[in-house]
Amino acid sequence: RPRSHTVTTTSSSFTANLSASSSTLAYDRDFLRTLPGLLMVTEIVLGLLVWTLIAGTEYFLYPAFGWVMFVAVFYWVLTVFFLIIYMTMTYTRIPQVPWTTVGLCFNGSAFILYLIAAIVDASSVTKELDSHNYNSWAASSFFAFVVTSCYAGNTYFSFISWRSRTLQ
Repeated sequence: RPRSHTVTTTSSSFTANLSASSSTLAYDRDFLRTLPGLLMVTEIVLGLLVWTLIAGTEYFLYPAFGWVMFVAVFYWVLTVFFLIIYMTMTYTRIPQVPWTTVGLCFNGSAFILYLIAAIVDASSVTKELDSHNYNSWAASSFFAFVVTSCYAGNTYFSFISWRSRTLQ
């Protein structure tokens, strides 16, 4: 008696979605035209300026400037990382991550730590400490406050976005 062989093929929606999403690289050109996008680019440019102004001096002799360097470099790297995530729309491919909460925590912590670093930077700048590096440290202090205000703006926009998501 002949046997009948039945082969059943199924495909999971996970693999179909994975292959569809990984095959195309999305690019959000309009993100840089938004106020949060412009603030993020400003944070990157001026944050780079803050830590290069300090890095060009003998900052390692003064612990206060070491702290400012840490905050400036740490948040510069993370801001570049988040800019890439937003520009490539990676957040749409990883829906398990609460991106509005992550953005709010990131921008809020950047605002607070940059504010502390800017205050430490400004209070540490004296001609008596090192007159050779005075101008670089003074300029880094000014730009640290400007970057702080940019992170404050992005914290506000992140809060608005987070609040609208939690109310839905």
